[in-house]
Amino acid sequence: MGNLFGRKKQSRVTEQDKAVLQLKQQRDKLKQYQKRVTQQLEREREIARHLLRDGKKERAKLLLKKKRYREQLLDKTENQITSLETMVQSIEFTQIEMKVVEGLQIGNECLKKMHQVMSIEEVERILEETQEAVEYQRQIDDLLAGSFTQEDEDAILEELNAITQEQIELPEVPSEPLPERKPEQVPREARPKQVELVAAS
Repeated sequence: MGNLFGRKKQSRVTEQDKAVLQLKQQRDKLKQYQKRVTQQLEREREIARHLLRDGKKERAKLLLKKKRYREQLLDKTENQITSLETMVQSIEFTQIEMKVVEGLQIGNECLKKMHQVMSIEEVERILEETQEAVEYQRQIDDLLAGSFTQEDEDAILEELNAITQEQIELPEVPSEPLPERKPEQVPREARPKQVELVAAS
């Protein structure tokens, strides 16, 4: 049917991840080997004890030589495990360092783009224009404040209070009672005529 979902999704597993996985697998195999050899050494020591009890000293000695050789292999295995674990830690730490460097690189590129949009000269120009606007407004405020006398200030406040009072003032309630309303008399001509009923003879 073909690929229904377009391009195949790219795997996030890197070569470093594969290397770390292989190193850990080798380490685990060495630990299993180490455990197996340790168990064999314990059995061989027990067998040597039985041989000595039975008077078979030479066979016991030969078995202990074999045991000694296995112990040397065990020491080498321990060193190999340590080397593998050190290698794994180094790779993992290097991966972390690479991510940090990658993050720093992205940050630097972002800062460069921001600096291109707004240079130092542009920032200085904006600050200078802002300062000029503030100074201009202050001069206007000073002029307006100095052109009015105290009498003018009082008149302005009085007018402001009057306007405020107009907005919240309610209509006055009439003090005199309202005139009573008399019912209207209907003229006689406008009243409905009664219909006389004539009895049938």
